Amino acid sequence: MDPESPLAQNEVFGPVLHVCTYRRDNLGRVLQWIRETGYGLTLGVHSRIQSFVDAVVTEARVGNVYVNRSMIGAVVGVQPFGGEGLSGTGPKAGGPHYLFRFATERTLTVNTAAVGGVTELLTRPLN
Repeated sequence: MDPESPLAQNEVFGPVLHVCTYRRDNLGRVLQWIRETGYGLTLGVHSRIQSFVDAVVTEARVGNVYVNRSMIGAVVGVQPFGGEGLSGTGPKAGGPHYLFRFATERTLTVNTAAVGGVTELLTRPLN
Protein backbone atom coordinates (compact mmCIF):
# COMPACT_ATOMS: atom_id res chain seq x y z
CA MET A 1 0.00 0.00 0.00
CA ASP A 2 1.23 3.48 -0.85
CA PRO A 3 1.43 5.59 2.35
CA GLU A 4 0.39 8.62 0.28
CA SER A 5 -2.84 7.03 -1.00
CA PRO A 6 -6.13 8.29 0.49
CA LEU A 7 -6.95 4.75 1.62
CA ALA A 8 -3.82 4.69 3.76
CA GLN A 9 -4.64 8.05 5.36
CA ASN A 10 -8.30 7.54 6.28
CA GLU A 11 -10.19 5.25 8.57
CA VAL A 12 -12.39 2.93 6.55
CA PHE A 13 -14.93 0.58 8.08
CA GLY A 14 -14.85 -2.42 5.85
CA PRO A 15 -14.73 -5.21 4.89
CA VAL A 16 -11.39 -3.82 3.72
CA LEU A 17 -8.11 -5.65 4.04
CA HIS A 18 -5.16 -3.27 4.19
CA VAL A 19 -2.02 -4.96 2.95
CA CYS A 20 1.35 -3.28 3.03
CA THR A 21 4.55 -5.01 2.00
CA TYR A 22 7.91 -3.83 3.29
CA ARG A 23 11.39 -5.05 4.07
CA ARG A 24 11.94 -6.35 7.62
CA ASP A 25 14.62 -3.73 8.28
CA ASN A 26 11.99 -1.03 7.60
CA LEU A 27 9.64 -2.22 10.37
CA GLY A 28 10.37 0.83 12.53
CA ARG A 29 9.48 3.20 9.69
CA VAL A 30 6.30 1.26 8.93
CA LEU A 31 5.18 1.42 12.56
CA GLN A 32 5.97 5.14 12.65
CA TRP A 33 3.89 5.64 9.49
CA ILE A 34 0.99 3.78 11.10
CA ARG A 35 1.24 5.94 14.25
CA GLU A 36 1.39 9.13 12.17
CA THR A 37 -1.90 8.36 10.44
CA GLY A 38 -3.53 9.33 13.73
CA TYR A 39 -5.87 6.34 13.65
CA GLY A 40 -5.62 3.42 16.02
CA LEU A 41 -8.67 1.22 16.37
CA THR A 42 -7.49 -2.34 15.73
CA LEU A 43 -4.34 -4.02 14.44
CA GLY A 44 -3.96 -7.65 13.47
CA VAL A 45 -0.57 -9.36 13.49
CA HIS A 46 0.15 -12.81 12.12
CA SER A 47 3.62 -14.11 12.80
CA ARG A 48 5.44 -16.99 14.43
CA ILE A 49 8.45 -14.78 15.17
CA GLN A 50 7.97 -13.61 18.74
CA SER A 51 10.49 -10.75 18.49
CA PHE A 52 8.48 -9.34 15.56
CA VAL A 53 5.20 -9.61 17.48
CA ASP A 54 6.79 -7.98 20.54
CA ALA A 55 8.14 -5.08 18.47
CA VAL A 56 4.79 -4.42 16.82
CA VAL A 57 2.80 -4.69 20.06
CA THR A 58 5.23 -2.36 21.85
CA GLU A 59 5.27 0.31 19.13
CA ALA A 60 1.66 0.21 17.93
CA ARG A 61 -0.67 2.87 19.28
CA VAL A 62 -4.00 1.14 18.84
CA GLY A 63 -6.84 0.18 21.13
CA ASN A 64 -6.77 -3.50 20.28
CA VAL A 65 -4.04 -5.77 18.94
CA TYR A 66 -4.98 -9.27 17.88
CA VAL A 67 -2.12 -11.72 17.41
CA ASN A 68 -2.58 -14.85 15.28
CA ARG A 69 -6.36 -14.75 15.44
CA SER A 70 -9.39 -13.15 13.87
CA MET A 71 -9.62 -9.39 14.29
CA ILE A 72 -13.40 -9.31 14.68
CA GLY A 73 -15.74 -10.43 17.39
CA ALA A 74 -14.57 -8.68 20.56
CA VAL A 75 -16.83 -9.94 23.35
CA VAL A 76 -18.13 -7.11 25.55
CA GLY A 77 -17.08 -7.66 29.14
CA VAL A 78 -14.32 -10.02 28.10
CA GLN A 79 -12.36 -8.13 25.45
CA PRO A 80 -12.71 -4.36 25.93
CA PHE A 81 -13.13 -2.44 22.70
CA GLY A 82 -12.00 1.10 21.96
CA GLY A 83 -9.35 2.85 19.95
CA GLU A 84 -6.76 5.57 20.28
CA GLY A 85 -6.17 8.86 18.50
CA LEU A 86 -8.72 9.70 15.81
CA SER A 87 -10.23 6.25 16.37
CA GLY A 88 -10.64 6.90 20.07
CA THR A 89 -13.96 6.13 21.67
CA GLY A 90 -13.00 7.20 25.15
CA PRO A 91 -13.50 4.38 27.61
CA LYS A 92 -13.26 0.85 26.34
CA ALA A 93 -16.80 -0.49 26.20
CA GLY A 94 -17.26 -3.36 28.59
CA GLY A 95 -13.82 -3.26 30.18
CA PRO A 96 -13.32 -3.96 33.87
CA HIS A 97 -12.91 -0.25 34.69
CA TYR A 98 -15.67 1.00 32.36
CA LEU A 99 -17.89 2.57 35.05
CA PHE A 100 -15.02 4.56 36.57
CA ARG A 101 -14.38 6.25 33.22
CA PHE A 102 -17.66 8.13 33.64
CA ALA A 103 -16.75 9.48 37.07
CA THR A 104 -14.67 12.57 37.70
CA GLU A 105 -12.77 12.68 40.95
CA ARG A 106 -12.25 16.13 42.40
CA THR A 107 -10.40 17.24 45.51
CA LEU A 108 -10.73 20.44 47.54
CA THR A 109 -7.94 21.19 49.98
CA VAL A 110 -8.01 24.21 52.29
CA ASN A 111 -4.99 25.27 54.33
CA THR A 112 -6.70 26.50 57.50
CA ALA A 113 -3.41 27.69 58.98
CA ALA A 114 -3.15 30.27 56.19
CA VAL A 115 -6.54 31.83 57.06
CA GLY A 116 -5.07 34.05 59.77
CA GLY A 117 -7.12 36.03 62.25
CA VAL A 118 -8.79 34.36 65.22
CA THR A 119 -8.34 30.62 64.61
CA GLU A 120 -10.65 29.74 67.55
CA LEU A 121 -13.54 30.83 65.32
CA LEU A 122 -12.86 27.81 63.09
CA THR A 123 -13.71 25.37 65.93
CA ARG A 124 -16.56 27.31 67.56
CA PRO A 125 -20.09 25.86 67.16
CA LEU A 126 -22.37 27.84 64.82
CA ASN A 127 -25.14 28.27 67.50
